[in-house]
Amino acid sequence: MPEIQLGSHTIQSHGVHVARFHMHDWIILLLLVVIEIVLNVIEPFYRFVGEDMMTDLKYPLKSNTVPIWSVPIIAVLLPFAVFAVYYFYRRDVYDLHHAILGLLFSVLITGVLTDAIKDAVGRPRPDFFWRCFPNGTDLYDPVTKNVACTGEKSVIKEGHKSFPSGHTSWSFAGLSFLAWYLSGKVRVFDRRGHVAKLCLVFLPLLVAALVGVSRVDDYWHHWQDVFAGALLGTTVASFCYLQFFPPPYHVDGWGPHAYFQMLAERGSVVEVSSMTANGLSIRPSEMENVSMQSGRGGETTNFNTYDTNSILDQMESGRS
Repeated sequence: MPEIQLGSHTIQSHGVHVARFHMHDWIILLLLVVIEIVLNVIEPFYRFVGEDMMTDLKYPLKSNTVPIWSVPIIAVLLPFAVFAVYYFYRRDVYDLHHAILGLLFSVLITGVLTDAIKDAVGRPRPDFFWRCFPNGTDLYDPVTKNVACTGEKSVIKEGHKSFPSGHTSWSFAGLSFLAWYLSGKVRVFDRRGHVAKLCLVFLPLLVAALVGVSRVDDYWHHWQDVFAGALLGTTVASFCYLQFFPPPYHVDGWGPHAYFQMLAERGSVVEVSSMTANGLSIRPSEMENVSMQSGRGGETTNFNTYDTNSILDQMESGRS
């Protein structure tokens, strides 16, 4: 069987094949985009706001320290740049494709969950009073005692979308995924005690946290909104990363699952001790030498395979 060299799987040679194999995933991403658009168009739940509740909703109406257009740059384009740099270093389209796919799933799933909860809860923002009464004169329904807003309809609509924070959830969804990605690439859990690696991993999380703090400072969100957004984004990012990559503490945490599965399916016969990935040495435990009965007169075929449950199942079936 031909030898499979690390770093030989580029966009030109394997990009179309990898994208076609995950075509259904890309279709689901488009569906998530449509759902996200719909959630931003529909009206949120207009929660009852009485006069006594306005005490905590009279913070000044300010502009965003972190504009909404900058959030995709921080949460999506910045990680994309890191993925691209690593691709040009490693030349592994499997890593690039799965990193991009996982990141997009992370931010879009988070966005759909965030906006769905926003619309359902309808919590007023801390600056709701000035959104509802831009002239400073409050007015309430004489029967229900609910607010009778005189402000601009779109501003009032946005004023009922406080929980959870979208800026925060998106930032943590993208940058938490990046933190997972970096921790695998630099082998942060290699037990060698290099604290500098942890600093590199925590840097994206710090940026996401500062975005969240800005939402409270701008009086666009209560602290509970930011906390919930951070928790939501981090959780979704963790699930999405582990869907495509091994945990960073795993010996094979530097590469995606699909890469090792591809090597196994092709029956690579690579000498493990001599395998390098543009300077990244692969440890012997990343691949296992397995002997299987081919079924053709008891002939035995040796090949290297990745240690996953699916491959182990094939080993058992081959021995039976």
